[in-house]
Amino acid sequence: MQKTKLTETVKKNIYPGRGIVLGRTADGKKAVIAYFIMGRSENSRNRVFVEEGEGIRTQAFDESKMEDPSLIIYAPVRVLGNKTIVTNGDQTDTIYENMDKQMTFEQSLRGREFEPDAPNYTPRISGVVHVENGSCNFALSILKSDDGDPSSCLRFTYAYNSPKAGVGRFIHTYMSDGNPLPSFEGEPELVSIEGDIDEFTNSLWDALNSDNKVSLFTRFIDIETGKYESRIVNKNV
Repeated sequence: MQKTKLTETVKKNIYPGRGIVLGRTADGKKAVIAYFIMGRSENSRNRVFVEEGEGIRTQAFDESKMEDPSLIIYAPVRVLGNKTIVTNGDQTDTIYENMDKQMTFEQSLRGREFEPDAPNYTPRISGVVHVENGSCNFALSILKSDDGDPSSCLRFTYAYNSPKAGVGRFIHTYMSDGNPLPSFEGEPELVSIEGDIDEFTNSLWDALNSDNKVSLFTRFIDIETGKYESRIVNKNV
């Protein structure tokens, strides 16, 4: 798979929907997480990221304009020991609870499917980063309908052991804008990880479509110590 520049890949897609990037910094010292949300409707755009414990939660920017919170209010990021979970829905809680019972990442998602938002049937994308004893690994998952057929759920999990420095994997819910929205296809995209956390955050935020972007979360985790830095950028301020 050819590696591309993350910002260029993002710029080419006016509506990737929600996206997860997992990887490692160029110096190999830190694990990298990014999660962003976009929106086309007023309800989807009426959100911000806020800190919650060691993770984050989505929250209505203007409570009076909130219509249906069922698929847009959730905790995208939670931390379980030395594992950081990031997803595009309430399956964050499912993964957290099941992994806390010693299930694997893949096993934790067996009871979940794509979102029930016909006709899009938005995929559920999830990731987990494990940092321990100076090493890291991560995994990504996508649960999606079989080409828009809600009677069949396709399940893919991608595991990355000892990921290379300066390299990330990028998965998102939609291939492009459309009606219905076309689900992501293929392996997570191979992208470059560049800069410190502020450079990485700012360049990714700037690359997202200005009309549709809503919020961005990034985190760099020191692989030796487990300490982390995080950034939140919200369009609604």
